Parts: sequence; structure tokens; C-alpha cells
Amino acid sequence: MSLVAPVTVHKILGESLSEAPDLLAVEEPLEIRLGFGPASNREQRSISVTMRTPGHDEELAMGFLFTEGIVQRSADIVSCRHCVQDAEKEGNVMRVELHPDVIVDWARLERNTFTSSSCGLCGKATIEAVMALTPGPLLSDFSVEPAILHALPDQVRQIQRAFAYTGGIHAAALFDADGKLLLVREDIGRHNALDKLIGAAFWQNWLPLAQYGVFLSGRIGVELVQKSWLAGVPLLAAVGAPSSLAVQMAKEAHMTMAGFVRDNRFNIYSQPKRVLVNQLV
Repeated sequence: MSLVAPVTVHKILGESLSEAPDLLAVEEPLEIRLGFGPASNREQRSISVTMRTPGHDEELAMGFLFTEGIVQRSADIVSCRHCVQDAEKEGNVMRVELHPDVIVDWARLERNTFTSSSCGLCGKATIEAVMALTPGPLLSDFSVEPAILHALPDQVRQIQRAFAYTGGIHAAALFDADGKLLLVREDIGRHNALDKLIGAAFWQNWLPLAQYGVFLSGRIGVELVQKSWLAGVPLLAAVGAPSSLAVQMAKEAHMTMAGFVRDNRFNIYSQPKRVLVNQLV
């Protein structure tokens, strides 16, 4: 599947009209189905449909399952592949087979709606729901020089292939203390890009990501802090602004959060000690 789709657009420049080819980011649904239960009595259940940009679908599915607390380690997953039995949805259904020993808490999953902006929960309840899934505040000694964060937007942009074509896709990048990019994933959805990144790290047994930072190409919503906290990420940086609840959750997590990382500047909203500045001016 392609990340981009060709279209013809009508361009207006002043009072003149012209036709020109253009490229758009592809957006298609992905259904995640679980196979679970003892070997003698396997069941199947659809647990999510998300709009995503095709590509790295296995990582997206695994990252989603991890950040929802369904799996904790790669051994919990027996297989993860596109379902070929549904011809109408070919390429848009992932079937994940869980190890027979994995017990799915369906009641908790049905209650787990705290990432929805319309769920009606207060900030305190949102954070408490996430804390119940995490091992607690992050204790990592990971730190970076400011120059590392300043360089990230250009570094990531240079390898954002789909963004270069469309200008309409998000990126999530994993970097080390020296600023080296280890993984970059793209998707039309911010949360999907991060799930793909976490899913890739999960499958390679890199979790928890205690000695890495994550850089996001957009704003920071609370669901992105939630996913990063579950993955053990001590530093979350982004080109855009964080929400108030995102900052509140980052403080509870003892996670360093940097926003507006662009044009050789950024703001630190929590745990500034992980950014090694000489002094306040």
C-alpha cells in the first residue's frame, strides 16, 4: 500500500486558475482483531478500528495493544499479520494471535475511555486511570544538551518521506542522548505515529525506553503522554504546544516535556533537570 495518493487540484494564484498534479496522505481504516483464549477454545474479537496511513501496520497494532495494557512483552504475541479472509477489507484488517496464557481484562478495556476528549472524566480521574497501568514515576537519568533538541526538527524532516510529498502527515522519532535517530514512523494520526514507534520498539524488546527520548512533529495531547509513560519514555519533545492535562500528566510521571521545539528555542514544562543548561538567564 502507498503512503500517498495522486490527485489533480485547481490552483488559484491571484485571479488566475490552473490545474496541477498533487499528492495527498492516504487515510484508510485499520481494524485490529484479537485471537485469544486457551489452545483448546480460541476466540476472536474485534477491539479497535482506527483511521491510519497504511504502512507498519503490525507495529501499529502491537503498539496499540501495549499502550492499552493488553500485552506487556513480545512473547505475549504469537503472530501479527494482515487478515486475508476478508476480501473487502484486504490490507485493512490485522489479526493478532495472543499467547494462550494471556488473560484479557475485557471489563477494564470497556471502561478504558480516558483518552477520549468527550469521555467526561476530570483530569484527576484521567491521570489515575493511566497510573494504574504504569510502574510509577519515571526514574531515568537520561539527559540531553539543548543543542540535541534544537537539531531534532530538521533531522526528522529530512527523513520524513511522506511529509515531503504531502505536507499533511505526522512523525514520531526515537532518539538517544547523542541525538542519533533510531526510529522514525509516520502517520496521518499523531497517536498512530507514536503507536507505530512504540510497537517497533516493543517487538525489538527495547522497552522500557528509559535511555531514549521521543520527538513528535505536532502538538502534545494527553494521550501521547499516556503512551510515552507506559513505554517508559523520560523525555517527550514536540514542535507544537502541549495541553494543560498533558503537562499535568507529565508532572505526575516525572517526565520531561519540551514544547515549541523549533527555530532554536523551546519551552520546558516539567522536569527541566534532564535538559543540561548552564544557568537561567
